[in-house]
Amino acid sequence: MPNTSTAHKRLRQSEKRRARNRARRSALRTQIRKVRAAVLAGNLDVAATEFRLATKRLDQAAAGKLIHSNTADRLKSRLSAAIKKAQQATAAA
Repeated sequence: MPNTSTAHKRLRQSEKRRARNRARRSALRTQIRKVRAAVLAGNLDVAATEFRLATKRLDQAAAGKLIHSNTADRLKSRLSAAIKKAQQATAAA
């Protein structure tokens, strides 16, 4: 336990921040999972809609320093590539 009042306040703040960050990170991961699941299922319209939401969430997470901006860009690029690959596969078939 913290000994000083300032240390106690820092503990309270970090606990709140940790809970908030965990919730946001979980929501972000869930959104990414939804995009990947839609691509695997072949629902390209749903995948595109979920991708737009995932992009927004990734940008917000990067802006809030929840994840690094390069990580957000990399995830967006990989999700976009997966959707484009699925679209090409359906167009070729």
